[in-house]
Amino acid sequence: MSSMENIKLGCAPIAWTNDDMPELGAENSFEQCISEMALAGYKGTEIGNKYPKEPETLKKFLDQRGLEVASAWFSAYITTRDLKQVKKDFLKHRDFLHAMGAEVIVVSEQGGSIQGEIETPLFEKKPAFTEGEWKRFTDGLEILGELAKEKTMTLVYHHHMGTCIQTTEEIDRLMQETDPEKVSLLYDTGHLVFSGEDPLYILDKYFDRIRHVHFKDIRKEVIEKIKSEKDSFLIGVKKGAFTVPGDGEIDFKPIMTYLKENKYKGWIVVEAEQDPSICNAFEYAVKAKRYIDNL
Repeated sequence: MSSMENIKLGCAPIAWTNDDMPELGAENSFEQCISEMALAGYKGTEIGNKYPKEPETLKKFLDQRGLEVASAWFSAYITTRDLKQVKKDFLKHRDFLHAMGAEVIVVSEQGGSIQGEIETPLFEKKPAFTEGEWKRFTDGLEILGELAKEKTMTLVYHHHMGTCIQTTEEIDRLMQETDPEKVSLLYDTGHLVFSGEDPLYILDKYFDRIRHVHFKDIRKEVIEKIKSEKDSFLIGVKKGAFTVPGDGEIDFKPIMTYLKENKYKGWIVVEAEQDPSICNAFEYAVKAKRYIDNL
C-alpha cells in the first residue's frame, strides 16, 4: 500500500459548533474545539465562526496545539450580487487564509441555495441555474480563481446539497465550463452519497482537479426519512443525516486506496455536522481518526 506522506488529516469545527444553526454546540468554546481536535490526533482545522478573526491571534492558539489551517468556507453570490462586492469579500477571505498559511480556498455558490432555509424541502425544491446564470457563475468563478492564483492559492469548488452544483451532471458541467488552471474541485463523500451520486466515479473522473477532500459519512435510514418527510437540509442535519467516517454507510477503503495509489497531495478533512449534545464531538473525532488510521 502506498504511503500517507503527502496527505494531511484535518478536522472541521462544525461537529462542535454549527455556524448555520448556532444553537447546536452553543455550549462548546473555540478553545475546547481545537484542543480536542489536537488531542484526537489531527494536524489541521478548517475555520468556524467562533475562531479569532485576527491571523496573529488565531496562529498563537493553533501553534500551541500543533494545528495548521487547512482552509475555510467562502459563500459566493456570483449569480445574485454585484461581482465587485463578491470580489471584495473574496479578497478579504483570501488574504486572511494566506496569512494563516492555507493553500486552498473553499468556495460554494449560495445564489439560489436552499441549504440554509429550514422550511424548504431539500429534494423537492432543489434549485437550478438558468442558462444565463450558468454563464455568469462560471465567468465569475474563474475571476475568483485568478484572484486566488495571485497568492499562489487554489480555488476549490464545494459541490453541496441544496445548491445548484450538487449532482453528477452539475459537477460535469462546472468542470467542462471552467478552466482547470483557475477552478479546482473539493471532493466531499457525504454530499455525493446524500445526493445519490457515485463517489468513486467522481473521484476517478476528476482526480486531476481534486485539490481538497472532505471525508463525511451518511446514515442511510435518516436520508430515506428526509426524502419521505420532505425535510429541509438543516432539519436533515438535526435528524442525523451526517456522521463521521466509519459510523455510516460509506465504505471509505476503496476511496482511500484510490487517493493513496494516485498520490493525492493535500488535506483530507473529517467533517460531520451533528448535534454535539447527541453525538459528542470529541468522541466522534476520535472514532473517525481511528477508523482512518486503520484504513
